[in-house]
Amino acid sequence: MTSVRYVHVDVFASGAMSGNGLAVFLGADGWPSSVMQRLTQEMRQIESIFLSAESDEGATARIFTEGEELPFAGHPVLGAAAVLHRERTPSDELRTWRLSLGGRIVAVTTALAGDVVSAEMDQGPASLGPPLTPAESEPVLERLQLAPADVVEGLPLQVATTGLPYLIVPVRPDVLGRRRVQDGDLGAHLGRVGARFAYLLDPTTREARTWDNAGRIEDIATGSAAGPAAAYLWAHGLAAGATAIELEQGRWLGRPSRLRVRRDRQGHIFVGGDVWPFARGELDIPVLHA
Repeated sequence: MTSVRYVHVDVFASGAMSGNGLAVFLGADGWPSSVMQRLTQEMRQIESIFLSAESDEGATARIFTEGEELPFAGHPVLGAAAVLHRERTPSDELRTWRLSLGGRIVAVTTALAGDVVSAEMDQGPASLGPPLTPAESEPVLERLQLAPADVVEGLPLQVATTGLPYLIVPVRPDVLGRRRVQDGDLGAHLGRVGARFAYLLDPTTREARTWDNAGRIEDIATGSAAGPAAAYLWAHGLAAGATAIELEQGRWLGRPSRLRVRRDRQGHIFVGGDVWPFARGELDIPVLHA
C-alpha cells in the first residue's frame, strides 16, 4: 500500500485549536470523487482539500464538504498553500503558489514565520447582483427564522460573489446570537436569486455567521464569503474603499476566527489569515478502497 499523507491545520487562527480546522490530503493523483467524499465525511470537518500534481509552484486542488464538491472555498485554499510552503519550501520566507481549482487558477502568497504561515489569496474582482426585492427577500428571511425588522434599515439583501455566490443578509447586532436555519428548502430559494449560501453579517461589528442550507453545520470561518462581504460593505459606503477590513466569525462555536480583506487599485479582492499547524498523519487503509 502506498502511504497516503495528510496534514491538519487551523486557518484564520490566532493559534492552534482556534480558527477553522482543515485536512489537507497530499498526493491525491487519480483518486475518484467517491474516495475524497468519504474521507471528508470521516474527518468531520466543514471541508477537506485534496492536492495532486504538486510542485514548487503549486498544485491541482479539489474541495469537498461532507455532502458535495465545491468549485471554490476560502480556508481550504489558504490552508493548502500553507501546507505546500511548509512541506516543499520550508527554507523560504515568502512564496507565491498557483492552485488550479475547477478550471480556475487561484494565486496565494504565503509568508512563513516560525510555526505560523500568513496566507493571502487573490479572489479577483467581486460581482454584486441587484438588491433583492421584498418579495424575493421574504421567503429567505422566513427560512432563516428572521423578520424584516431584523434586517438593518436601509440595507438590502444582495448576492455577491468572488467565485462562490453568497446572499449577504445585513442584520442587527442582537440577531446573530439567536437565529437558526429552518431545515427545509432554503437552498432552493437561494438558488432562485442566484446564491449558493446565505451569509449573515452585522455591518457594525463586522461579525458574521453562515450554515449549510439544512442548518446542521455552522462554518467557523468562511474565506469564500469574506471577499463578497467586504465588497458589499464597500459598495454601500460602510467601509472606506482603500481601507482593509477585518471580519470576525466562529465565536458562537468557541472557535473565534479573523479574516483579513483588502482591495487593490484594479479591484481585485485579497482574503488572508494565519494558518497554524496542528497534526499530520498517514492513512492506515488502501485509499482506493476507502
